[in-house]
Amino acid sequence: MTSQQIVNLLKLVGTPRDSALLRFSLGSENLKGAEFEPAIAHLNAAVEKEPGYSAAWKLLGKALADHGRADEALAAYRKGIEVAQRKGDRQAAKEMTVFSRRLEKVIALGKTTPERS
Repeated sequence: MTSQQIVNLLKLVGTPRDSALLRFSLGSENLKGAEFEPAIAHLNAAVEKEPGYSAAWKLLGKALADHGRADEALAAYRKGIEVAQRKGDRQAAKEMTVFSRRLEKVIALGKTTPERS
């Protein structure tokens, strides 16, 4: 997605077309560009608009973890696991369980972000 496309999507924020999917898309694109604060803000908005959006919880956890906010990321993953299990979204629940276990180890070691390989 180009910067112009992000700009166009941002024009929809605050309009009747503002939705969880719009915010998820903006969060995803900002995360790809390592723009963590806007990514986190949009992903938080996505889960506020649609608390049952397990993919948004998963991406929010990733954004927070990548930005060094391990405790908040762990909380997002745990909430996402609850949401996914309630919806019967087994794959998302399984993935977030793996990510949360990794983060628990990172936190236990006193670090803020997982190691990149």
